[in-house]
Amino acid sequence: MSNFEKKFGKYAIKNLSLMLIMCYAVGYLITFVNSNFLWYLTLNPYAILHGQIWRLFTWIVVPPESSNLFFVLIMLYFYYSLGTTLERTWGTYRYNVYLLSGMLFTVVGSFLMMGFCALLYRVPLAQAGEVGSLFFSTYYINMSIFLAFAATFPEVQVLLMFIIPIKVKVLGIIYGVILLAEFLMGNVYSRFAMAASLFNFLVFWIGSRNHIHMSPRQVKRRQEFKREVRRNTGTTKHKCAICGRTEQDGDDLEFRFCSKCEGNYEYCQEHLFTHQHIKSR
Repeated sequence: MSNFEKKFGKYAIKNLSLMLIMCYAVGYLITFVNSNFLWYLTLNPYAILHGQIWRLFTWIVVPPESSNLFFVLIMLYFYYSLGTTLERTWGTYRYNVYLLSGMLFTVVGSFLMMGFCALLYRVPLAQAGEVGSLFFSTYYINMSIFLAFAATFPEVQVLLMFIIPIKVKVLGIIYGVILLAEFLMGNVYSRFAMAASLFNFLVFWIGSRNHIHMSPRQVKRRQEFKREVRRNTGTTKHKCAICGRTEQDGDDLEFRFCSKCEGNYEYCQEHLFTHQHIKSR
């Protein structure tokens, strides 16, 4: 556990994937009532600099575009399942860091995109911000969830089109090739959006090489092993100089120092009055 997790782990948001799905539900409701209102919620860095601060957060509400409701429901359930599995495996804190850092990188990337277009292509800031807001969304955030899942559980099988069994690592490679093609064939806006939103996966890949390629059962065994090691080799406050028992061997054990022994020797209640006193020579 890192120092940051010790300090801020208690603030981690549980079921973050469910909250993201709920944001999408709000976005679809807005689309049904008044789709034009979504333009006031997108990630437009130029508008943010001119007082529309809410866009720093409301862009998460903008849902992936799709006219097929059935496909939308399947997609949302799929990403929800992946996210909750990662949260159970990594822990709530680490999953929060992964997902929220992807959102933060996306926001930072939108501002960098606007400045880049203005400086190199002489695009007016207002135009760059408005056009860029069409590309900066949670689409690649969701993609980063899938890539992280594929890297963590490469041998897990899923049913492609509900029929064809295929390993997640194969889908991960396919999606990786598709993303690379989209990056090479895309414009400057889509490239910034893709690079910013997937930067958290790059950080995860570099910093978690010792934790990936594990099945859920392996993860559980590793966690249980670490707990057992800490229990057996962890620092204790009391230890009997005769039998070696510590406070971890029983809640009813009591320990006392012997005033007649020369040195700091501590004994349990069984050996406090029966041990041979230690004298220095």
